Amino acid sequence: MAQVLERAGLGQVSRSKGRTRLSSVANSLRLIRAFSEDQYEIGISDLAKRLGLAKSTVHRLASTLLDQGMLEQNAGDGKYRLGLALFELGTLVRRKMDFTAEARPFLRTLMEKTGETVHLAILDHDSVLYIITHESKQALRMGSKVGTRAPVHATAVGKALLAFQPEEQIARIIARGLPSSAPNTVVGGKALQRELELVRARNYAVDDEESEVGLRSIAAPIRNDSGNVIAAISIAGPVHRMTRKTLLGWVRELVAAADAVSQRLGWSKSPSAARS
Repeated sequence: MAQVLERAGLGQVSRSKGRTRLSSVANSLRLIRAFSEDQYEIGISDLAKRLGLAKSTVHRLASTLLDQGMLEQNAGDGKYRLGLALFELGTLVRRKMDFTAEARPFLRTLMEKTGETVHLAILDHDSVLYIITHESKQALRMGSKVGTRAPVHATAVGKALLAFQPEEQIARIIARGLPSSAPNTVVGGKALQRELELVRARNYAVDDEESEVGLRSIAAPIRNDSGNVIAAISIAGPVHRMTRKTLLGWVRELVAAADAVSQRLGWSKSPSAARS
């Protein structure tokens, strides 16, 4: 954008608080950020008041942004709105975001707060595939290597993923059979459907010694900008530390971390979806 503004003769350099910057670039960014969902069309006079700039200056900035597709103008009243070029750039950023890179700092923080093993997993060929693992520093801990797989129906992370998949995919997995990994594994189709309904309602899943005796875990889904669940984060540990009370005590932290990663990927959490 700096090159665009310089070609338009707006690239004046100013010094403020010891910093050198292009004032026109800073003002152009301020102009763009003046728009909101409530104020999606704004006239030059209102923009000038908001920015504390002369109308002639705002008009030059708006004209340059208009030429580059960053703004559009209402032919009827002359007001400006954000342009498609910004939408295209935003889409490019979201498309190029690596969700594993976005998730890593949140996984590390969860591991440090809980002291337990934290995973990031995806659904691949109807099974859970672990793609990031931050192992607990405790002597007795859950360990899963990156690249290993686990049954989708017997793990918290698997249920957090499966619950939000198309009904035909869930039906296919149930139809092929639900083998038991431990005495507590859910092996009935109707029982699993009820479990998945509960996951959808509360936005997290629990594995209470279902994948392995002596192990409990809890997981929450990660969504992309379209709202599709593409991954899940889980916290897992031995039952003597991960009591049911302890496990449920980490729900808020876990769901908040998963939602934060989702928002970094462009997902917008609607007020109706907010949880206490």
